[in-house]
Amino acid sequence: MSSSSSKPWAIIVGAGPSGLLLGLMLAKKGIPVHLIDMSVKLDEQPRATHYGSPAMYELRRAGIVEDMRAQGFHPDTVCWRKLDGTYLAGVKMGVEHDPDRMVCLPLNRLGKILVDHIGRQPSATVSWGHKVVSIGQDDHKAWVICETPEGEKRLEAEYIIGCDGANSQVRRSLFGDKEFPGKTWDEQIVATNTYYDFSKFNWLDSNFIIHPEHWYMAAKIGNDGLYRITYGEMPGLTNEQLRDRQPWKFKAMLPGNPEPDQYRIVNFSPYRIHQRLAPSMRVGRVCLAADAAHLCNPFGGMGLTGGIVDIGGLYDCLVGIHDGLADDSILDKYSEIRRQKYNEVVNPISSANIVRLFGQDPDKALENDEFLQMCKRTETDEEFAKDFRYSANVLKHDFTQYYRKNPTNGDAKGANGYVELGKDSTSAAQVTAAGVTD
Repeated sequence: MSSSSSKPWAIIVGAGPSGLLLGLMLAKKGIPVHLIDMSVKLDEQPRATHYGSPAMYELRRAGIVEDMRAQGFHPDTVCWRKLDGTYLAGVKMGVEHDPDRMVCLPLNRLGKILVDHIGRQPSATVSWGHKVVSIGQDDHKAWVICETPEGEKRLEAEYIIGCDGANSQVRRSLFGDKEFPGKTWDEQIVATNTYYDFSKFNWLDSNFIIHPEHWYMAAKIGNDGLYRITYGEMPGLTNEQLRDRQPWKFKAMLPGNPEPDQYRIVNFSPYRIHQRLAPSMRVGRVCLAADAAHLCNPFGGMGLTGGIVDIGGLYDCLVGIHDGLADDSILDKYSEIRRQKYNEVVNPISSANIVRLFGQDPDKALENDEFLQMCKRTETDEEFAKDFRYSANVLKHDFTQYYRKNPTNGDAKGANGYVELGKDSTSAAQVTAAGVTD
């Protein structure tokens, strides 16, 4: 087994969007980072697409928003409908000149932007084909043991950051293979990327359909007519059975009741959904972030946006330690507060988002659902609409307040400020579509 000759300050396990974002932000501060990933190249699957304003704030800090806007687009409105297309309520997703206005861009394209920017940073290294098999630490350093094309390697750093996704080996090394508390939903979902002309039915950019059987989401994810159609299915079916049922589902669900020759599916991905949170997001010199630390269902985009906000907070904590502005106890604050944000915001609100689609009578939804009533109010009350849009900032937290001395550059302060839990419970209750979908 060989050892690395030069020791970076941080090793980031996982070169997906969260790991690449953290690596870029640290490298731009001149902090030596080494990103490793078990894959041999960047993941080319589109996956999640919508970045809510708290995520856009962190991406703006990283200096990549202009590239994102050039390749993506700004979704206009999200709405809720009945199966027959009847409009119930909707919310405009942002104002034109908001610097943190939501952007829609598939994750694989964000990954390419991040890799391009990291390639310009002399203090960042990315190594593909490095599979972590174990981790360790002592009072002075942490390390990972990796299987690589050149054989087994031991890589050392001051800190190890697990950004290696839902099946995180870093998390498993800390807590065991089965210690990821939470639940798996009974509901089966199928995510598709589909070309279908919703515009001829006057549907909006993002549409959530309320129905006990045929509940789904149809969201525009590109400027070429591509939509993410994610729908609920019967549990217990094989992937082959789900594929066999898909034409019937689309004919029953979609406006116009289309036949298969009227749409084109380019991606079909059945999967189970979870609500889970790691016991801690910090163990000594090892931290977890994003999907490695917590999972939620995709409706409302809380997983993607919440994970990116994790990265921004962890970045501030690590910079504080590196620059002598904080001791490592700030990482305990990181774990405490990001877990609190999951328990009090991400988990309950993402759960409410999905149950809203199948767990109520669509004919009485506007009458009984307080959230939909608030959405309806945004259509006529501009001041309320503004507060409603910014309520997603409850996900954010300013970790620089725990520095021994306050930095003067204001790097961690967003233009829209922070909403702390307990200080504005109304805003917390209003958050729903931090994004639109993961």
